[in-house]
Amino acid sequence: MDAIIHPAPPLTGTLRLPPDKAICHRALLLGAIANGQTAVSPWPASDDCQRTLALIEGLGVPVHRGRDAVRLTGLGLDGLRQPTGELFCGESGTTLRLAAGLLAGQPFTSALAAGPLLSRRPMRRIAEPLALMGARVDGAGQAAGELHPPLRIRGVRPLKAIRYETPVASAQVKSAVLLAGLFADGRTTVVERAPTRDHTERMLRNFGVSVTRTGRAVSVEPGPLTAPGTLVLPGDISSAAFFLVAAACVPGSRVSLRDVGLNSSRMGLVSALSRMGARITTTLTDEQWEPRGTIAVEASPLRALALKPEDAPAVIDELPILMVAATCATGVSRFSGIGELRVKETDRIQSMVTGLLRLGAAIRVTGSDTVEIDGGRLAGGTTVDSAGDHRTAMSLAVAALAARAPVTVRGAECVAKSFPEFFDRLRLLAGSPTVKTVDKD
Repeated sequence: MDAIIHPAPPLTGTLRLPPDKAICHRALLLGAIANGQTAVSPWPASDDCQRTLALIEGLGVPVHRGRDAVRLTGLGLDGLRQPTGELFCGESGTTLRLAAGLLAGQPFTSALAAGPLLSRRPMRRIAEPLALMGARVDGAGQAAGELHPPLRIRGVRPLKAIRYETPVASAQVKSAVLLAGLFADGRTTVVERAPTRDHTERMLRNFGVSVTRTGRAVSVEPGPLTAPGTLVLPGDISSAAFFLVAAACVPGSRVSLRDVGLNSSRMGLVSALSRMGARITTTLTDEQWEPRGTIAVEASPLRALALKPEDAPAVIDELPILMVAATCATGVSRFSGIGELRVKETDRIQSMVTGLLRLGAAIRVTGSDTVEIDGGRLAGGTTVDSAGDHRTAMSLAVAALAARAPVTVRGAECVAKSFPEFFDRLRLLAGSPTVKTVDKD
């Protein structure tokens, strides 16, 4: 699919965003091993969450799909069944890595398969701690020193409780170890290199698990989980990021996003945009298991941003769209320590630099993990490629709104991975003449 984006008039309106898929993954996996029924509502349309749902069904979890919600009956810690075939994770790294932690504690062997992009991503980062706990994780590329899907996991029960210091700042690595810790013989502790999103810890507590944090160390105690009933998911802050940047960059814009997750561990982009001079206000409406509320943004002149390596983990998913904001700012922005972007669905440093260069940006890579961007209006009038990556596609589409001439984004269908409704929502703010999509044979 091609997306054809014209220079935008002021963006105005109010949106509700799709449910947070990071929270959805965790609700499904914990619901599968809880005692009782868990309902997840509203149900996300993203392909990633469908993969996690299919995975727990493959482990024997009864699932009822309703119009706006999914209800599952948990099997308890001892109830999962050995799958009859491979569990296919598509391109969802969260599905695969978190499921690996869950499966490490099962008394059977299972296999996790992946799509072509996920099959290139590194998995040794989860295999090593799970091996320390007693599980065995094998995969492709093992002889070369890295590990890639498909993964074969030989689980054991109980696992050995460990204290593990993560080699990279990764919520997925942390979560895999904490989930495995539910099947361990004592307290399992993960010491983070830097703080990462805390959805797993919050969700574990919501299911009655004992979770403690001391500084950078997070600990979990093994024990039964109790289903919390209905979980109403907040809107996805990572999906909100594209509209926040669009409204900040397109002159005259004013946009309000309702019922968005306001978890402090996910507010890195809002903080970064505020440092750049964006006019953003947040209003908290609910402080229960996941805080949520409204975010409003108005267009304003932006200034350059210096992002330090220690800041990168808090905005790792939003870095592509933050690069777009930097093209609209006055001055030279510098993003340092962002090498983790190279091992996402695609090399996002390469895909974003290539795309923004075609749009006329003054952008360059220095070293392996630093990007510098000179602010200035983009020319547009060209075609860019998504590189098969949903965040690259949506970021370049937003960049096109602020360009001088129309832009075509090739391979735009990849947004279905996380936000299939993206172009429909963008049309609501920018108008149909501005945003068009064309299916390709």
